[in-house]
Amino acid sequence: MKLTQLIIATGNAKKLKEFDRLLAPLGIEVLPQSAFNVPEAPEPHCTFLENALAKARNAAKHTGLPALADDSGICVDALGGAPGVNSAYYAGAHKSDADNNAKLISDLHGVSNRRAHYTAVLALVISEHDPEPIIAEGRWYGEVIDTPRGAGGFGYDPYFLDTEHQLTGAELPLDLKAKRSHRGRAFDKLLAELQSRGLT
Repeated sequence: MKLTQLIIATGNAKKLKEFDRLLAPLGIEVLPQSAFNVPEAPEPHCTFLENALAKARNAAKHTGLPALADDSGICVDALGGAPGVNSAYYAGAHKSDADNNAKLISDLHGVSNRRAHYTAVLALVISEHDPEPIIAEGRWYGEVIDTPRGAGGFGYDPYFLDTEHQLTGAELPLDLKAKRSHRGRAFDKLLAELQSRGLT
């Protein structure tokens, strides 16, 4: 079986665009779950893995098509791994990226340890009850800075410094970010597994 279509279980337009760019070379058509009126899946779990799998199974259930979901966030050492799975809602359920970033910088005020990493877990299921989901995880290590830099990216990217390149996630060129980022690294592992299973 070759994958020709894939439901992307997210309502985030920027994530959709990123997945479309990654999957287009494989000839896989990316379909947003919103096109099928798929309800948002609850994300009550404390791990990225469980939330990603719940979202993928939910999208497959409502569409009858293979589905891919990711759960991702930033984990800050000095905050015990927070915001973690709550990264999108760190400042509250109806807050924005700007609010989340403001809370993060406020919480790190006076803290010298700025080490942090992004984590992304991808979960792909062929059907709702797929007993062998493909799971791929990627991490991107860096540190949090106080002053935002760059106009690209989204989420915490303007405040997340890739210490090797001394550029924030919002400053990195797209091709370099695709190689460095948590989602890019997870996607490389996903692609290798898709190929090993004969799905591409």
